[in-house]
Amino acid sequence: MTEKHEDKSKERRHPVRSFLSFLLMLAAVLLVVFFAAYRDGTGFDVLRRYLHYGRAEQVGGEAVYHYEAASKNRFALLGENLVVLSDASLSVLGSGGEEIWSAPVNMTAPALSSGGGRAVAYDVGGTALYVVDQTGLLLELTADEEEPYISATLNKNGVLAVTAQKHGYKGSVKVYDRTLGAEQAFEFKSSQRFVLDGYVLGDTLAAVTLGQENGVFVSNIVLYKMPKEEPEGDYSVSGGLVAAIGEQEGRLVTVSDTALTFANAGGETIGTYAYSGSYLREYDLGGTGFVALLLNRYRSGSVGRLVTVDQKGEEIGSLDIREEVLSLSASGRYLALLYADHLTVYNQDLQPYATLRGTGDARDALMRPDGSVLLLSANSASLFLP
Repeated sequence: MTEKHEDKSKERRHPVRSFLSFLLMLAAVLLVVFFAAYRDGTGFDVLRRYLHYGRAEQVGGEAVYHYEAASKNRFALLGENLVVLSDASLSVLGSGGEEIWSAPVNMTAPALSSGGGRAVAYDVGGTALYVVDQTGLLLELTADEEEPYISATLNKNGVLAVTAQKHGYKGSVKVYDRTLGAEQAFEFKSSQRFVLDGYVLGDTLAAVTLGQENGVFVSNIVLYKMPKEEPEGDYSVSGGLVAAIGEQEGRLVTVSDTALTFANAGGETIGTYAYSGSYLREYDLGGTGFVALLLNRYRSGSVGRLVTVDQKGEEIGSLDIREEVLSLSASGRYLALLYADHLTVYNQDLQPYATLRGTGDARDALMRPDGSVLLLSANSASLFLP
């Protein structure tokens, strides 16, 4: 009888073929991701969200953070931690919603801003100021009642600039370096113009002062190369009051009620973006390489334009808006617009990136640099993953 031999070579080849198929499929997926990343950078964010959260899909309704409801609640993101400020408390909540640090406060007009992995909470016109990071309190300051706080900013390196009234002067800006030592690193005191705000760009303090020229209010930005006590330069922002000052790609940017103005640390104006008769409703300086503006056609109503502007003062994108907008937030290469019944995430060209229908009772949104969004309601916050 002839013995029948089975050819098992095919069986041995099956695992090899399966492994090769897996590698080809993985390569194809990575190719798509890297192509998207090369094109607009969003592919890396998809991969980052998938690796971090274990999924890259729409999520809504599941509360991540819980906090006390208050009409004066202010919010800031420090990585995945949430800072919540009200007129009665200041809290840092961890990524799982746990309370990392909390303290009672007493504020009439609470304000909150962030930068360099820190947040500064202060009472506008009051005497309380706190600086926190993801672990809790870093600095607590109390001003004299005759020298209340006006504003406070943190730059991308966590350097603090505090603007306050000053006895015998028309205002001052104190700068605290990243160590936040008890003594300020530099102080600018103005005897001629009122001081509204301050910001540190590199080793230069930019102080926003207010005066009049020919009966018109003019904001003048005075520049000090620290620790020199003589000004390095200055430039004017005409036609309105400066509402905010920050930076974009190493340049100073000021937001007024009529225009954006971009300048270098030497006081040379690089670009201006005028609103051309439109009314500024909201803005956000948190985007990478762009400023987001919501401009209304009329003083009230919901008819207007959403625009993004680069650091040269040139318009990147424009989108007509005919719906009620509750919140605008920008971070990284994205910006989020929360409408009355939905949320849309855009890229800097204002092309829609993702949309979430049915946002419930969310009344505010915080864009995160990886493309995810935190939706804030009265007493809780939920996460949306595009």
